[in-house]
Amino acid sequence: MLKPLIAERDEPAAGHAESTPSARWALTGLSLSMLLSSLGTSIANVGLPTLAQAFTASFQEVQWIVLAYLLTITTLIVSVGRLGDITGRRRLLLAGILLFTAASVACGVAPTLWALIAARAAQGLGAAVMMALTMAFVGEAVPKAKTGSAMGLLGTMSAIGTALGPSLGGALISGLGWRAIFLVNVPLGVLTFLLARRHLPVDHRRSETGRTGFDNVGTLLLALTLAAYALAMTIGRGSFGPLNTALLLAAALGAGLFVLVEAKTASPLIRLAMFRNPVLSASLAMSALVSTVMMATLVVGPFYLSRALGLHPALVGLVMSAGPLVSALTGVPAGRVVDRLGAQRMTVAGLIGTATGSFFLSAMPVTLGVSGYIVPLVVTTAGYALFQAANNTAVMADVRPDQRGVVSGVLNLSRNLGLITGASVMGAVFALASATTDITTAGPEAVAAGMRTTFAVAAILIVVALAIAVGSRALARRSLKA
Repeated sequence: MLKPLIAERDEPAAGHAESTPSARWALTGLSLSMLLSSLGTSIANVGLPTLAQAFTASFQEVQWIVLAYLLTITTLIVSVGRLGDITGRRRLLLAGILLFTAASVACGVAPTLWALIAARAAQGLGAAVMMALTMAFVGEAVPKAKTGSAMGLLGTMSAIGTALGPSLGGALISGLGWRAIFLVNVPLGVLTFLLARRHLPVDHRRSETGRTGFDNVGTLLLALTLAAYALAMTIGRGSFGPLNTALLLAAALGAGLFVLVEAKTASPLIRLAMFRNPVLSASLAMSALVSTVMMATLVVGPFYLSRALGLHPALVGLVMSAGPLVSALTGVPAGRVVDRLGAQRMTVAGLIGTATGSFFLSAMPVTLGVSGYIVPLVVTTAGYALFQAANNTAVMADVRPDQRGVVSGVLNLSRNLGLITGASVMGAVFALASATTDITTAGPEAVAAGMRTTFAVAAILIVVALAIAVGSRALARRSLKA
């Protein structure tokens, strides 16, 4: 059952990477690629009020500056991963970096709001390529024994991009205006392109008989299905109406059609047989669940800190940066621990840490103040960093070379879907538990109650993820014995 995804042990890429002097520079290029794609997500949020004034637009309109980027990544990340497997990952990654950089220029000089939104969609396509293929390249650019460390470093760079976005964006807007938050990507993009072009392993040529076709119908169906789901989760900012329901039904119908098409296509976008691998299926489910919980800290945290604890907005931002900062500091050490102690064991350890932090967030009294929020948040985030490094390593370490792009895309997709679902579902749980229709006017006691209930649900979700982790290990052992 595991054979379709597992690479041959004597694969030359790992040994080649170990003896290549430029392996560290290749990893530097991949790290910058991950940094840029995550920075593109977080830096635009802080500029929305300024952009609403600059274009004389409503919040609902400028929100599409963020949504266009997020939707494009979510919709296309699996497809570009598969395209990289077929056409060559180095070639496509270089094209993605160039597209991201050029789109950043287009964002910075956009004359109208809708031109900016279109440029952000193009930037999202470049980011989708960078996210999918950066992880896929680890197997070729890094020795197998160092896969965990490399995944930890990529997690660190993603966290740095997320943490740096609000503060860097605020400083750039104050000093140079809103256009600078997009143009800052240009020099970094050029540097990333030069490092990748110079140091990444060259694509292996395939014989014509070994080439596979690209699944156009499956790609279109998956893109439409994911777009419908993402829109259902984001339109209305957590309040479900007839449009949200219709989009969810369309997504369910699209998913069914996609499965039927993939089962009959000679060269499918996603080989459905790969989900028979208990390690991969479990990893995807756990990634979605954990990402849903981590989004709760971003959705609920600001309201709890400002309304329940009465913090000034500047202090709220400072406290909120603790999570990404912990991720940035623990990513590389977590990767090294994974290399030393094993991915499966550390996946469970990371989940236990995340569950513990969530449980204490659900039980903390308001009287503990900021420290009562930060300490459990640090535990939750450190557990998340360890889980990410271990889970990504477990999936990518043994994937066959011709499947790395699509598997990396699917893994990133599960994370993105978790974030999108978390923003909607956990936000709805928070509002419901606070017993108010407008959370911005809720009293301190109501917000504190909503916070505790939300993280009680979060702790339950992580316990479910733990059960999946334990169950998948048992299934994997049985498959190996069989």
